[in-house]
Amino acid sequence: MFMATYERGKLTTKEPEAVNSLARRGFGHKEDDTLVLEPWEALYLLEKGRIKVVDAETGEELSFQALLDRLRALDEQLWVKYLIYRDLRERGYVVKKGFGHGILFRLYERGTYGKKASRYLIYCILEGSPITLRSLEEALKVAQGTGKELIIAVVDRRGEVIYYSLAEWVRAE
Repeated sequence: MFMATYERGKLTTKEPEAVNSLARRGFGHKEDDTLVLEPWEALYLLEKGRIKVVDAETGEELSFQALLDRLRALDEQLWVKYLIYRDLRERGYVVKKGFGHGILFRLYERGTYGKKASRYLIYCILEGSPITLRSLEEALKVAQGTGKELIIAVVDRRGEVIYYSLAEWVRAE
């Protein structure tokens, strides 16, 4: 089990073994000799018992719920992001942060992380929350422009994730 530090919303580890092992498996991103974890990655690793998280200011070890509460105060959509991230990781995918336009994640096919670019882009919808067709169209344009497939992840009221593929946008004239 590796030690990670929580400080003002940022989660990091400097343990060389952790940096190498976790980065090789697609977790976080390196900044010099430090591995910086996204909030959903840290929650996943904590839930799986692969890391311990310690508050940098107090030295207190944070439970899953305590870390979630702190991180959710900074991002109210964190729970939805975590549910999608966890579901995709459990299916064996490497999941990296998206790059705007509503694209939450980049998804690597099994065995391709570090060898090939991501193949899919994940767009998140929370059941019952309104979205605009324009935002979906924008995400599809980004996916097509980068040669990737757009996957829509819908999180229902029970926290289950359902996936849909969006391949084209046809405008009625």
